Amino acid sequence: MAKQITRSEYEKLQKELDYLKNQGRDEIAQKLQEARSHGDLSENAEYDEARNDQAKLEEDIAQRERELDSVEVVEDNFFKKGTVHIGSTVVIEDDGEEVICFIGSSTDIPGAIAVTDDSPVGSALIGKKKGDKIKVLTPSGKTITMKVLNTDYVAEG
Repeated sequence: MAKQITRSEYEKLQKELDYLKNQGRDEIAQKLQEARSHGDLSENAEYDEARNDQAKLEEDIAQRERELDSVEVVEDNFFKKGTVHIGSTVVIEDDGEEVICFIGSSTDIPGAIAVTDDSPVGSALIGKKKGDKIKVLTPSGKTITMKVLNTDYVAEG
């Protein structure tokens, strides 16, 4: 099954890819041109560094393209209101402490942590509602108990 991401996550990844393909490649081309102007390329550390940067950039572009090709985009109205789903920002209680989690690969919400839907915590939270308690076996072998406090968190500001 393809990994599901929200439309906004997909668009964010697409923007990152567009940036890398356009501005990123332009910046590398400028670095290479400047390094070439310094003369002999066989002993030019600046040129070698620019070539390494170029290889890393192309690797990042290929990775993003593979990622975008292998996901399923789900619309917000696909999910049942009041339940935790991909794209949800939820508040959980973990060991007496409130933690804000965004279910997805990355977040711009101040103070929130990104939790992927295929991680132990993320997969345990999917489909849960406010008030639900869950037990999660962490990769370290520890079982933790959490409570869902809010499934529709909106950052103030």
